[in-house]
Amino acid sequence: MISALVVEDDPIVAEVNVGYIQRVPGFAPAGVARTGAEAIALAAAQRPDLVLLDFGLPDMTGIQVCRALLAGSGAVGGAGQPPGIIAVTAARDADTVRAAIAHGVVQYLIKPYSFATFRDKLDRYAAYHQKLPSGQLTDQPEVDQALETLRGSAVSTLPKGLSPVTYDLIVRTLRDSHDPISAVEMAAATGVSRVSARRYLDHLHHKGLAVLTSRYGSTGRPEHRYQWSR
Repeated sequence: MISALVVEDDPIVAEVNVGYIQRVPGFAPAGVARTGAEAIALAAAQRPDLVLLDFGLPDMTGIQVCRALLAGSGAVGGAGQPPGIIAVTAARDADTVRAAIAHGVVQYLIKPYSFATFRDKLDRYAAYHQKLPSGQLTDQPEVDQALETLRGSAVSTLPKGLSPVTYDLIVRTLRDSHDPISAVEMAAATGVSRVSARRYLDHLHHKGLAVLTSRYGSTGRPEHRYQWSR
Protein backbone atom coordinates (compact mmCIF):
# COMPACT_ATOMS: atom_id res chain seq x y z
CA MET A 1 0.00 0.00 0.00
CA ILE A 2 1.38 3.42 -1.01
CA SER A 3 0.73 6.11 1.60
CA ALA A 4 0.05 9.61 0.26
CA LEU A 5 0.15 12.85 2.25
CA VAL A 6 -2.12 15.65 0.98
CA VAL A 7 -0.69 19.16 1.35
CA GLU A 8 -3.43 21.67 0.54
CA ASP A 9 -4.59 24.87 2.27
CA ASP A 10 -8.06 24.81 0.70
CA PRO A 11 -10.13 22.44 2.89
CA ILE A 12 -12.55 21.57 0.09
CA VAL A 13 -9.78 20.65 -2.36
CA ALA A 14 -8.00 18.72 0.40
CA GLU A 15 -11.16 16.71 1.12
CA VAL A 16 -11.62 15.98 -2.59
CA ASN A 17 -8.01 14.79 -2.92
CA VAL A 18 -8.32 12.50 0.09
CA GLY A 19 -11.47 11.02 -1.46
CA TYR A 20 -9.68 10.59 -4.77
CA ILE A 21 -6.79 8.75 -3.08
CA GLN A 22 -9.24 6.39 -1.39
CA ARG A 23 -10.73 5.54 -4.79
CA VAL A 24 -7.40 4.49 -6.31
CA PRO A 25 -6.52 0.85 -5.49
CA GLY A 26 -3.16 0.46 -3.81
CA PHE A 27 -3.15 3.92 -2.20
CA ALA A 28 -4.11 5.19 1.26
CA PRO A 29 -4.18 8.79 2.59
CA ALA A 30 -1.53 9.52 5.22
CA GLY A 31 -3.06 12.78 6.48
CA VAL A 32 -3.63 16.37 5.45
CA ALA A 33 -1.32 19.37 5.97
CA ARG A 34 -2.57 22.95 5.53
CA THR A 35 0.82 24.71 5.51
CA GLY A 36 4.35 24.02 4.40
CA ALA A 37 5.62 23.78 7.97
CA GLU A 38 2.88 21.31 8.85
CA ALA A 39 3.69 19.29 5.74
CA ILE A 40 7.34 18.96 6.71
CA ALA A 41 6.43 17.94 10.27
CA LEU A 42 3.81 15.40 9.15
CA ALA A 43 6.14 13.94 6.52
CA ALA A 44 8.80 13.40 9.19
CA ALA A 45 6.26 11.77 11.52
CA GLN A 46 4.22 9.73 9.03
CA ARG A 47 6.98 8.91 6.52
CA PRO A 48 4.65 8.77 3.51
CA ASP A 49 5.70 7.25 0.23
CA LEU A 50 4.15 10.11 -1.73
CA VAL A 51 3.35 13.79 -1.12
CA LEU A 52 0.67 15.60 -3.13
CA LEU A 53 2.01 19.11 -2.74
CA ASP A 54 0.03 22.28 -3.37
CA PHE A 55 2.49 24.92 -4.58
CA GLY A 56 0.35 27.86 -3.37
CA LEU A 57 0.70 27.48 0.40
CA PRO A 58 0.28 30.48 2.75
CA ASP A 59 3.64 30.20 4.53
CA MET A 60 6.05 28.62 2.03
CA THR A 61 6.43 28.05 -1.68
CA GLY A 62 6.17 24.57 -3.10
CA ILE A 63 9.85 24.70 -4.03
CA GLN A 64 10.81 25.50 -0.42
CA VAL A 65 8.81 22.51 0.80
CA CYS A 66 10.45 20.28 -1.81
CA ARG A 67 13.89 21.40 -0.62
CA ALA A 68 12.98 20.65 2.99
CA LEU A 69 11.64 17.19 2.13
CA LEU A 70 14.78 16.34 0.17
CA ALA A 71 17.08 17.77 2.83
CA GLY A 72 15.31 15.77 5.54
CA SER A 73 15.35 12.50 3.62
CA GLY A 74 17.17 10.78 6.45
CA ALA A 75 14.04 11.19 8.56
CA VAL A 76 11.39 11.29 5.84
CA GLY A 77 10.23 8.44 3.65
CA GLY A 78 11.95 5.67 5.56
CA ALA A 79 15.33 4.05 4.92
CA GLY A 80 16.84 7.43 4.10
CA GLN A 81 14.66 7.88 1.00
CA PRO A 82 12.67 11.09 0.39
CA PRO A 83 9.03 10.67 -0.59
CA GLY A 84 7.89 11.01 -4.19
CA ILE A 85 6.37 14.43 -4.83
CA ILE A 86 3.49 15.29 -7.14
CA ALA A 87 3.08 19.04 -7.63
CA VAL A 88 -0.56 20.15 -7.46
CA THR A 89 -0.81 23.70 -8.74
CA ALA A 90 -2.49 26.16 -11.06
CA ALA A 91 0.94 27.43 -12.18
CA ARG A 92 1.72 26.30 -15.70
CA ASP A 93 4.61 28.56 -16.69
CA ALA A 94 7.80 26.89 -17.86
CA ASP A 95 9.97 28.34 -15.08
CA THR A 96 7.80 26.80 -12.36
CA VAL A 97 7.69 23.44 -14.13
CA ARG A 98 11.48 23.40 -14.58
CA ALA A 99 12.05 24.39 -10.95
CA ALA A 100 9.64 21.72 -9.72
CA ILE A 101 11.39 18.98 -11.71
CA ALA A 102 14.79 20.18 -10.50
CA HIS A 103 13.61 19.87 -6.90
CA GLY A 104 12.40 16.29 -7.00
CA VAL A 105 8.86 16.53 -8.39
CA VAL A 106 8.00 13.33 -10.26
CA GLN A 107 4.56 14.35 -11.58
CA TYR A 108 2.96 17.73 -12.28
CA LEU A 109 -0.83 18.02 -11.82
CA ILE A 110 -2.38 21.27 -13.05
CA LYS A 111 -5.52 22.61 -11.34
CA PRO A 112 -8.34 22.09 -12.05
CA TYR A 113 -8.17 18.39 -12.84
CA SER A 114 -10.54 15.45 -13.17
CA PHE A 115 -10.43 12.24 -11.19
CA ALA A 116 -9.28 10.42 -14.34
CA THR A 117 -6.23 12.69 -14.61
CA PHE A 118 -5.55 12.42 -10.88
CA ARG A 119 -5.80 8.63 -11.01
CA ASP A 120 -3.54 8.42 -14.04
CA LYS A 121 -0.75 10.23 -12.15
CA LEU A 122 -1.09 7.90 -9.15
CA ASP A 123 -1.29 4.77 -11.30
CA ARG A 124 1.88 5.76 -13.12
CA TYR A 125 3.65 6.49 -9.85
CA ALA A 126 2.60 3.07 -8.53
CA ALA A 127 3.97 1.33 -11.63
CA TYR A 128 7.22 3.30 -11.35
CA HIS A 129 7.41 2.54 -7.63
CA GLN A 130 7.08 -1.17 -8.36
CA LYS A 131 9.65 -1.19 -11.18
CA LEU A 132 12.33 0.51 -9.05
CA PRO A 133 11.91 -0.81 -5.49
CA SER A 134 14.21 0.60 -2.84
CA GLY A 135 17.69 -0.91 -2.74
CA GLN A 136 17.33 -3.06 -5.86
CA LEU A 137 20.07 -2.83 -8.48
CA THR A 138 18.88 -2.63 -12.07
CA ASP A 139 20.18 -2.14 -15.59
CA GLN A 140 19.74 0.59 -18.20
CA PRO A 141 16.68 -0.87 -20.00
CA GLU A 142 14.84 -1.29 -16.69
CA VAL A 143 15.64 2.29 -15.67
CA ASP A 144 14.49 3.58 -19.07
CA GLN A 145 11.23 1.63 -18.86
CA ALA A 146 10.57 2.85 -15.31
CA LEU A 147 11.06 6.48 -16.33
CA GLU A 148 8.88 6.01 -19.42
CA THR A 149 6.16 4.59 -17.16
CA LEU A 150 6.37 7.61 -14.89
CA ARG A 151 6.26 10.30 -17.56
CA GLY A 152 3.41 11.27 -19.81
CA SER A 153 -0.25 10.38 -19.65
CA ALA A 154 -1.68 7.00 -20.59
CA VAL A 155 -5.00 8.53 -21.63
CA SER A 156 -3.55 11.30 -23.79
CA THR A 157 -1.08 9.01 -25.61
CA LEU A 158 -3.47 6.31 -26.76
CA PRO A 159 -2.60 4.81 -30.16
CA LYS A 160 -4.83 5.62 -33.08
CA GLY A 161 -8.12 3.75 -32.92
CA LEU A 162 -8.22 3.36 -29.12
CA SER A 163 -10.99 5.21 -27.29
CA PRO A 164 -10.44 6.94 -23.91
CA VAL A 165 -13.88 5.73 -22.78
CA THR A 166 -13.11 2.10 -23.61
CA TYR A 167 -9.61 2.51 -22.17
CA ASP A 168 -11.14 3.62 -18.87
CA LEU A 169 -13.48 0.62 -18.90
CA ILE A 170 -10.63 -1.82 -19.59
CA VAL A 171 -8.50 -0.27 -16.82
CA ARG A 172 -11.32 -0.48 -14.26
CA THR A 173 -12.05 -4.09 -15.14
CA LEU A 174 -8.38 -5.08 -15.02
CA ARG A 175 -7.80 -3.35 -11.69
CA ASP A 176 -10.87 -4.99 -10.15
CA SER A 177 -9.78 -8.47 -11.23
CA HIS A 178 -7.92 -10.33 -8.49
CA ASP A 179 -6.53 -12.88 -10.95
CA PRO A 180 -4.79 -12.48 -14.34
CA ILE A 181 -7.30 -12.10 -17.17
CA SER A 182 -7.11 -13.04 -20.84
CA ALA A 183 -8.29 -10.98 -23.80
CA VAL A 184 -11.21 -13.37 -24.24
CA GLU A 185 -12.28 -12.91 -20.61
CA MET A 186 -11.83 -9.14 -20.88
CA ALA A 187 -13.99 -9.07 -23.99
CA ALA A 188 -16.74 -11.01 -22.21
CA ALA A 189 -16.58 -8.72 -19.18
CA THR A 190 -16.65 -5.43 -21.10
CA GLY A 191 -18.58 -6.19 -24.28
CA VAL A 192 -15.75 -5.21 -26.65
CA SER A 193 -14.35 -7.59 -29.25
CA ARG A 194 -11.52 -9.95 -28.37
CA VAL A 195 -9.21 -8.18 -30.83
CA SER A 196 -9.98 -4.79 -29.27
CA ALA A 197 -9.51 -6.13 -25.75
CA ARG A 198 -6.11 -7.51 -26.77
CA ARG A 199 -5.05 -4.15 -28.22
CA TYR A 200 -5.92 -2.28 -25.01
CA LEU A 201 -4.27 -4.90 -22.82
CA ASP A 202 -1.11 -4.90 -24.93
CA HIS A 203 -1.02 -1.09 -24.71
CA LEU A 204 -1.27 -1.24 -20.90
CA HIS A 205 1.51 -3.82 -20.81
CA HIS A 206 3.72 -1.68 -23.08
CA LYS A 207 3.20 1.30 -20.77
CA GLY A 208 4.13 -0.75 -17.70
CA LEU A 209 0.63 -0.62 -16.23
CA ALA A 210 -0.12 -4.33 -16.71
CA VAL A 211 1.93 -7.47 -16.13
CA LEU A 212 1.88 -10.09 -18.90
CA THR A 213 2.14 -13.82 -18.13
CA SER A 214 1.68 -16.88 -20.33
CA ARG A 215 -0.25 -20.02 -19.50
CA TYR A 216 0.21 -23.12 -21.65
CA GLY A 217 -2.82 -25.24 -22.45
CA SER A 218 -3.30 -28.66 -24.03
CA THR A 219 -2.59 -27.34 -27.53
CA GLY A 220 0.87 -26.16 -26.54
CA ARG A 221 0.13 -22.56 -27.54
CA PRO A 222 0.47 -20.06 -24.68
CA GLU A 223 -2.51 -18.01 -23.55
CA HIS A 224 -1.56 -14.44 -22.71
CA ARG A 225 -2.95 -13.23 -19.40
CA TYR A 226 -2.76 -9.73 -17.94
CA GLN A 227 -2.84 -8.36 -14.42
CA TRP A 228 -2.82 -4.78 -13.17
CA SER A 229 0.64 -3.68 -12.04
CA ARG A 230 -0.08 -3.16 -8.32
